[in-house]
Amino acid sequence: MKKIFIFCSTVLFFIAQTIAQPVKPKEEFNKQEKSEEKKSNLSDLIFNPDATVVTTHSTTINGKQIPYKATTGTLPVWDENGKTIAGLFFIYYERTDVKDKSTRPLIISFNGGPGTASVWMHIGYTGPYLLNINDEGYPIQPYGYTQNPYSILDVTDILYVDPVNTGYSRMVGKDIPKEKFFGVNADIKYLGDWINSFVTRYDRWASPKFLIGESYGTTRVSGLALELQQAHWMYLNGVILVSPTELGIERGASTGSALLLPYYAATAWYHKKLPQDLQQKELTQMLPEVESFTMNELIPAMNKGSNLSDAEKQKLATKISRYAGISEKVILQNNLSINTNLFWKELLRNEGYTIGRLDSRYKGIDKKEAGERPDFNAELTAWLHAFTPPINMYLRNVLNYKTDFTYKMFGNVYPWDNKNNRVGENLRSAMATNPYLHLLVQSGYFDGACDYFNAKYNLWQMDPSGKLKERMSWEGYKSGHMMYLRKEDLKTSTNHLRDFIQKAIPKAGTPAMY
Repeated sequence: MKKIFIFCSTVLFFIAQTIAQPVKPKEEFNKQEKSEEKKSNLSDLIFNPDATVVTTHSTTINGKQIPYKATTGTLPVWDENGKTIAGLFFIYYERTDVKDKSTRPLIISFNGGPGTASVWMHIGYTGPYLLNINDEGYPIQPYGYTQNPYSILDVTDILYVDPVNTGYSRMVGKDIPKEKFFGVNADIKYLGDWINSFVTRYDRWASPKFLIGESYGTTRVSGLALELQQAHWMYLNGVILVSPTELGIERGASTGSALLLPYYAATAWYHKKLPQDLQQKELTQMLPEVESFTMNELIPAMNKGSNLSDAEKQKLATKISRYAGISEKVILQNNLSINTNLFWKELLRNEGYTIGRLDSRYKGIDKKEAGERPDFNAELTAWLHAFTPPINMYLRNVLNYKTDFTYKMFGNVYPWDNKNNRVGENLRSAMATNPYLHLLVQSGYFDGACDYFNAKYNLWQMDPSGKLKERMSWEGYKSGHMMYLRKEDLKTSTNHLRDFIQKAIPKAGTPAMY
């Protein structure tokens, strides 16, 4: 289960459950001045699970002016008896010069954790504004944001959703059972109900619909694809998995360990730790050799366990060392199985650095060079540094959503129930029963938490017959978990999204049939 909790191992979830009411838009203040004066004398802030603010904007994407409005606020989660049990915070961007919503796509965006908000793809990838970072994705000051010339708002409306206890989303009372929200299948169920409510309230039933999830969000949207079909009779056109988890597809310890080698090779290539004959090749020219070795030699050998002879072990250790950039001695000491923590600590140990988990381009400095794991995740620290100021500034100053409670970059969603995780099979079933449904997977080569080769392996295992492969596609980028933080990959990956969305929408009158 090591890939389910993508970010959470490095974050202390200690933010208090203080809840506030969003401030009304300026035009509403005069009407409610008297009641607001009364409330201002109270020290307690009251969460409103059903309140929104609407603002209008314009941006330029690919040289074209795009007018749009943003609806920011909360929409309730109701239980089976119609009782409000939570309010989900959302930001909904809707292009305003498109009159026919039946042909205008809607993409619904989730991030992962499972306890993190939708902030990452919102101001880092697809939304109309981008945070200030350098071209490789590192934090810079002054903090802030600028219009995103690569936003996909030109081709689709976008809905960003914060699950319960992330962002500004909250349960409405302490007596609400956490089991209704915090688990693989509970998460899918209540979010499916909420999506139905949103689509109905905002009149989007006719629109082509897409889901995009990153990290644990890929677990979420893979399960939602089937949940929406079976429980709400809502059929999607596309699902996009950005840096996917294992999707509940079993590997086994030996196979799971072996599948990491191509990621190790990519990272060693980036840090110039490979032999010259490999190092001089382009990344995508070098990796097929490693992938072939992994599938055809390493996985069968690792599954032999103690049946391997000493000579076979030595031969494999030599090959693994050649591709991973670490010594044969360390590889043999670990029975050919190098876990990710050890790799992040070992690769640059002699230079005094560790490397990042979610993006292995990043370097960290530990208290001691000795040890078997880094002291901290260098990349996550940098990302929280970069993202937290601008999202708080942007929500308040651009979207006019003003509140006194904390926007939770990460929230406490524990204990999380991981039982019966079959989302990979759920997604396969949704695709098999919906001929319209397409799948795009996007991976960063330097992502060590949700590595690119395991993402490919997911596709192979989901579709053993090969009958769905014409509707499945995979794209790789020379970056990490959030590959869009690198400007070159932001341009490429958003174009891949545009192409995918347009491809997944059939021509008018095309029947959904085999």
